[in-house]
Amino acid sequence: MSELVDDTVGFIREHYGTEDIVPLHVPRFVGNEKEYVTNTIESTFVSSVGAYVDQFENTIADISQTKRGVAVVNGTAALQVALRLAGVKQGDEVLTQALTFVATANAIRYNGANPVFIDVDRDTMGLSPKAVKQFLEEYGEVRDDGCYNRKTGKRIAACVPMHTFGFPGHLDELLKVCKKWNIPVVEDAAESLGSFYKGKPTGSFGQLGIFSFNGNKIVTAGGGGAIVTNDQEIGRHAKHLTTTAKKSHDYEYYHDELGYNYRMPNLNAALLCAQLEQLDDYIKKKRLLAEKYEDFFADKEIMFRSEQDGTRANYWLMCIELKNRKQRDKFLKETNEKGINTRPIWQLMYRLPMYEDCFRDDQKNAEYLEDRIVNIPSSVKV
Repeated sequence: MSELVDDTVGFIREHYGTEDIVPLHVPRFVGNEKEYVTNTIESTFVSSVGAYVDQFENTIADISQTKRGVAVVNGTAALQVALRLAGVKQGDEVLTQALTFVATANAIRYNGANPVFIDVDRDTMGLSPKAVKQFLEEYGEVRDDGCYNRKTGKRIAACVPMHTFGFPGHLDELLKVCKKWNIPVVEDAAESLGSFYKGKPTGSFGQLGIFSFNGNKIVTAGGGGAIVTNDQEIGRHAKHLTTTAKKSHDYEYYHDELGYNYRMPNLNAALLCAQLEQLDDYIKKKRLLAEKYEDFFADKEIMFRSEQDGTRANYWLMCIELKNRKQRDKFLKETNEKGINTRPIWQLMYRLPMYEDCFRDDQKNAEYLEDRIVNIPSSVKV
């Protein structure tokens, strides 16, 4: 293992041309970011009203090939509101994966609903259509007002697949299963901006999709998120809810439902507009790095995780699969000691105290991956 670690460290340092610490993923600001932010400051429209907010919303809709984009403060807020718009209510259940960042489960809980954790597929690390189908055949019951869990008596109000590390899941099969059981799909595409499934962007398949622009994402404004949809009325409602549900008026303040102050400031939108101009170039460079990693690990006892047939991944965070947890832990320890930032995949959601009592299936694949997956440096080289 030590020899393998040394070879890996050497390869990464050579690629990035540094003997300093190599972070897992850092933002790159090499375009019009300073110009657009300066324009915003000079305009004095630095809050949620401004030209860059409008420009960003139009751009994210174009990139995702959807009819409406709505800018919000972060991906978690985007998912919370998207689930509400999909009809998730207090006491409902939402099918999702335990192998995900905690924000996925938190957004469900923020709506007063409970996540039901369904296993993932090993090849995509995303929600398994087969596992969802098996769960619904065992516990599901379609009624006039939706699908219910016969064991808990709760309505299954939505299904949230998450495209892990930018790898698209098996969407055709999942959408087919959810349509049969009358369950809306909300895509957590927080990590997959620029990824495609069968020629179509992730985020555009469900009733709604969401993206994140956190500081470690492929493009960033330090924060930020977006809701996208092909339903213009849902898009209009999303904008209304995330801007405090205030009715438009020149000077009166009237709010007609419970809304959220989730508005993206124009400053952040300006930064994002500049970042999105470079998205294609960033993805091209990431895919070149992925090819180099794949060649490097080809003759090693480690599998580099790559995209599936019919998909085009953005390779947001690249990852390798070790043989077992013991090898994984040794690799993590030695690479980090040598100044190469690596990290394990997230702890499964039902291992966290707030979700330990949630309904779940056997999680065989999720636990397999939890023991073996390690993220490696994935920053765009400039």
